[in-house]
Amino acid sequence: MLASIKMLAQENSTHIKALLNTDKKLLQIQQEIVFFNDSDSTLNKIILHNWANSFKNRKTPLSRRFIENFNKELYFAKESELGYSKINNISSNFNTLRYSEDEQQPDILKVTLQTPLKPNSSVTLNITYVVKIPAAKFTGYGFTKNGYNLRYWYITPAIYQNGWQKMSNLNLDDLYENNTNFNIEITIPKNEYLESSAQIYKTFKNTKNTYFLKSEHSKDIIINIQKNNPFKTFYTDKKTIVTNVLDDQIDDLLTKDVLNRELKFLEEYLGPLPLNKIFIDKTTQSKNPVYGLSQLPKIISPFSDVFKYDLTLFKALSNRYLKQTLLLNERTDYWLLDGLQKYLMMEYVTKFYPEIKVLGKVSDSWFLKKYNISKLEFNEKYPFVYQFTARKFLDQSLTTRADSLSNFNRKIVSKYKAGLGLNYLKGYLGEAVLNNSIKEFYQQNKLQKTTSKQFREILTKKTTKKIDWFFEDYLQTNKKIDYTLKKVAEKQDSIYISINNNRNITTPIALYGIKNDSIQFKKWYTNVNAKKVVAFGKGEFEQFALNYENIYPEYNTLDNYYNTTKKLFNKPLKFTLIKDIQAPDYNQIFYQPIARYNFYDGLTMGVKLHNMPIIKRNLEFKLSPAYATKSNMINGAFSVLYNQFYEKTKLYKITYGIVGNTQQYAPELSYSSLIPYVDFVFKRKSLRDASSEFLTAKMVHINKEVAPNIARTDQDNYSIFSVSYNYIFPDIIDEVRYRFNTEFANKFSKISADFRYRKLTSSDTQLDFRVFAGAFLHNSSEGNYFSFGLDRANDYLFELGYYGRSESTGIFSQQFIITEGGFKSVLPKRFANQYMLSLNSSIGLWKWVEFYNGVAFLKSKNEKVFFGYENGIRLNFIHNIFELYFPLHSNNGWEISQQSYYQKIRFTFTGDFNRVYNFFRRGFF
Repeated sequence: MLASIKMLAQENSTHIKALLNTDKKLLQIQQEIVFFNDSDSTLNKIILHNWANSFKNRKTPLSRRFIENFNKELYFAKESELGYSKINNISSNFNTLRYSEDEQQPDILKVTLQTPLKPNSSVTLNITYVVKIPAAKFTGYGFTKNGYNLRYWYITPAIYQNGWQKMSNLNLDDLYENNTNFNIEITIPKNEYLESSAQIYKTFKNTKNTYFLKSEHSKDIIINIQKNNPFKTFYTDKKTIVTNVLDDQIDDLLTKDVLNRELKFLEEYLGPLPLNKIFIDKTTQSKNPVYGLSQLPKIISPFSDVFKYDLTLFKALSNRYLKQTLLLNERTDYWLLDGLQKYLMMEYVTKFYPEIKVLGKVSDSWFLKKYNISKLEFNEKYPFVYQFTARKFLDQSLTTRADSLSNFNRKIVSKYKAGLGLNYLKGYLGEAVLNNSIKEFYQQNKLQKTTSKQFREILTKKTTKKIDWFFEDYLQTNKKIDYTLKKVAEKQDSIYISINNNRNITTPIALYGIKNDSIQFKKWYTNVNAKKVVAFGKGEFEQFALNYENIYPEYNTLDNYYNTTKKLFNKPLKFTLIKDIQAPDYNQIFYQPIARYNFYDGLTMGVKLHNMPIIKRNLEFKLSPAYATKSNMINGAFSVLYNQFYEKTKLYKITYGIVGNTQQYAPELSYSSLIPYVDFVFKRKSLRDASSEFLTAKMVHINKEVAPNIARTDQDNYSIFSVSYNYIFPDIIDEVRYRFNTEFANKFSKISADFRYRKLTSSDTQLDFRVFAGAFLHNSSEGNYFSFGLDRANDYLFELGYYGRSESTGIFSQQFIITEGGFKSVLPKRFANQYMLSLNSSIGLWKWVEFYNGVAFLKSKNEKVFFGYENGIRLNFIHNIFELYFPLHSNNGWEISQQSYYQKIRFTFTGDFNRVYNFFRRGFF
């Protein structure tokens, strides 16, 4: 009892009296904060987190974070949708205190104390302020059409731990708070109902409803206010669960049974659980879903309702318990919370749903059951997704700050890697060692500040095996585990197997001996820095394998197997329809139908043969023979490339490749191209930086058919060496792109620059600017085939997606791809064989309606400089994907009043799936 009273005295406490004004969406708050200095330092100031103020304008860290994620809702929000916190007064002992708002972080307050606060002492702060509640569409917290979902709505002290641990709201839901004892009195309109993560111990109903809330040893208080209460309360054997994430079709008795089972499971792994009431709201749960489980509509979901329901609830319950009872800094030390939650999920599925596959019930369908991916167990999705990212070198270390992780890593991959890490320790150290360590860590540190360092100390005491590799290389770097298995030799009755370490990390590895499809031998090996040779009796096993049970995440698992049985081909060839995951026992060739269209070939249908599984390989090849229904021709393409990735240089990768293509470029005339190339791709400053930078050198060989009785010229068979540098920064507010290009051929050489800038103004008006400058260094070619084009490039390199590249009339001649001159109007002067300078711009008028302008200077041999100009209306439905251009006025006069105006309208449209996909995935990877 005395210990409990002492603990309460040494914790922060907060008393809040709040009044909700629903008309103005305001909270009028009187708050008393008792701050206890549990550090060894004397404090002259106190830092307060005021996250309600993170919605005040477009300059806050939260708004900038959304812009990084290609979300402009807060940046261009209406005044009525914004939120803020207006401080009226901060005092202590009836003395007004000086306070200031951080200029760069307006959701952080610095309060200067009149008297220094010594260790193990407390100070009482009294704050009166008004909170304007923001729209919930930004973060999920705020006002909705149905009511209010409030989180981080009050002021709370930062933690002092080796300095003030201050952090701005970045929509990560990771505020580092100390345990606090809350007493809250909140008054709301009579027709509203309140539910909360705190205990509701009194309610007075008169002209308004007043709720009294109490919560001890809590991190944060969530409040939901609505006219109709969407929450259900379940009284399990030991705990009270309040939630609105449940499916109404699931019986309440079944829900109670499921919750009892989940809580019992958590107690088996964590020990006795504190907090008698657990509040699980849909908003918080939906921000951390079970990926792959709840993203599909119910009608096509491959999982049973009970499985989806159980896992969704278990993840929400375990996540809420861990985050509410373990006080770790989730911005810098998040890996342990994420790892524990994912490890518990894997263990829960293994125990109760061992038969569930990653594709659910469709794994047994006639079409998919032969695919390797259909054989993956549900828990095998974790190493698979990790490997998918690691193979592209897009993973980040688990000690990277949470606000520096890419969205894909923060939401998925890093959590998976953390959970796999604990599973790795379980396999290596033994289940009892890991599980006992987890339970001891939880029981010793629940409801108090802790760090992952304390978990390491407990784990180290429980084993004699070295685990430095885990806490150093595995956690602190993004080094990839990659071991290979090879036969060395056979001597008399023995076979010698070599375990080779392919990369720069040394970790424990598990070697298996397989016979009759079952594990007959398993042993862990350590300190394999380069290679280790092990001997076995000949014929003892049919197959040797590394990491056979997928215990740890590995960069490449395809070379982990060696079959001892004699075969003509150690890995026979296997053809598979569409893509699949790679099978270690086969060399797979994938085939899939393809269809494309151009005006001369018509609909072209064929098959693509390639070696690219879902997780791509470094060496890739593709062959695409096809039949053109209009030209009755066989055409197609091929490519072979090799990606060489770099970890410690500014280069991300170098791609060496060769591509070839043949198709029609005019009626009954085809061309063929052969292009060897080298592509240098540079690393981004960080994985949150969306920019891309690359340098490409290629030799383009073009051979064109000519019409009968037409002599071949230098324009029909030519080779051009090209070097180009590209930089792209696809920011949603200030987008910058530029390209420098050089071309060298027998008859000419040229240089050009293309600079593009797109700006969204403070009023959400789009401004688009483009400058193109190109000049010939020398030019002895005849005609305009290699000239700069004002309104349409000749595309002699055959790299632009024209549907009818040789058309001069008709709909396909009106296709517009912005390149070179970038004009939409067809002027009397269309080409320049000396130099060209063009400026294109547009300004937004209303939503996707814009007004465009263009001016250009063209110079050809023996001709005067031609000055061109144009303007018109641009309908920018999807930028560079689907656009329409309506010319108004140019050198031709008022085009809109001229005959056949419809023939002057230009359009941009692409059927390139990769371009469309990259547009919509912005901000996630």
